[in-house]
Amino acid sequence: MTTQASNPSALGRRSFLRGAAFAAAAVPILTEAHLAQAAQTGAAPSGLALHGQSPNAPPPGMVLINANENPLGPSKAACEAIARVAPLGGRYDQYGETEMLASTFAAQNGLKMENVAVYAGSSEPLHYSVLAFTSPTRSFVTADPSYEAGMYAAKTSQARIVKVPLTADCAHDVKAMVAADPQAGVIYICNPNNPTGTLTTKQDIVWALENKPAGAIVLVDEAYIHLTDAQDTLDLVAAGKDLIVLRTFSKIYGMAGIRCGFAVGRPDLLAKLTPFGQNAMPITGSAAARASLEEPGLVPLRRKIIGDTRRDTLAWLKANNYKVIGDPQTNCFMIDTGRDGKSVIAAMKARNVLIGRTWPIWPNAVRVSVGTPEEMASFKTAFKAVMDAKPVALEASRQHAELDYFATL
Repeated sequence: MTTQASNPSALGRRSFLRGAAFAAAAVPILTEAHLAQAAQTGAAPSGLALHGQSPNAPPPGMVLINANENPLGPSKAACEAIARVAPLGGRYDQYGETEMLASTFAAQNGLKMENVAVYAGSSEPLHYSVLAFTSPTRSFVTADPSYEAGMYAAKTSQARIVKVPLTADCAHDVKAMVAADPQAGVIYICNPNNPTGTLTTKQDIVWALENKPAGAIVLVDEAYIHLTDAQDTLDLVAAGKDLIVLRTFSKIYGMAGIRCGFAVGRPDLLAKLTPFGQNAMPITGSAAARASLEEPGLVPLRRKIIGDTRRDTLAWLKANNYKVIGDPQTNCFMIDTGRDGKSVIAAMKARNVLIGRTWPIWPNAVRVSVGTPEEMASFKTAFKAVMDAKPVALEASRQHAELDYFATL
């Protein structure tokens, strides 16, 4: 009889699991909320400081357009689903809410259940995908600027981080990304892109899949896909391609504080995420997510509401000769302010409007989330006042603390 002690394969597997667990715990899984809060405080993202949990929490009445949240909140059907299952919250998911959610999503998208893994948001599977497919010898390739959370995970796996500038029209430069490192482990494509809100064509993503280094995966983050008319990539999962697609209910479905998301991929790819573990889904999140998927007309209605507000705001910015970067199609956009972006953020905060952060490659550009029409009216008033005023430098200690931290990525 073979024992673990005499079986090198078993020992290797056990060592791998220990290493995976250690890596997963080494750095907090960061979300948009952590990164947005860090930008406001100048501290490194810690995974601990969230709205309402920090001495730096925004005061009542402040306009919050800094974290790409959906001010519409959960739909009526989602709230009713939460109320329905909340009394069952004293027990674990005995009625299969999470399984029903996965089944609904799979059926709606021509997938098999084995292609869908349910998580409390998309941050966990993003983090775990990077840990699973990068290493000191397999790099993490990302656009610059793009969503930063994957870079933090890559630091945990001690992977080389390769940042490739966006194209002139702010799409992912997939040819440059594929060519950036023949030993890439993950090519990360956030589409639509955060922070620019711009699109990369499906044709380009297919090209990346067909030309990527052997052994690499393409990690497609579709957190904002429902806010656009862009083609998604779920059919490429059904076709068995080397990609994992991330989805979240934090954006168009307005469930950022409720937490639900998916990793979608081939079963063998998803299996590589499981050693890093995950908690059971809260039944409230699963039920609300399924109700959101099943609510007729929800996505196009919200796409129009948010799109109309975005188009109105962008038209105002352009009419006033402010420089919008690219052609934003989702619930955020960037403005090249022509001055230090962090000073603009601080001045807007002084006028009771929180806007998003800057990225090192574009220090003069600020990201703005799309809020309600009333919130964007407040943004217009505050932004014009700030831009009409003489630039004011930030305190060096706060400014450099954040710059030095992000420069290490």
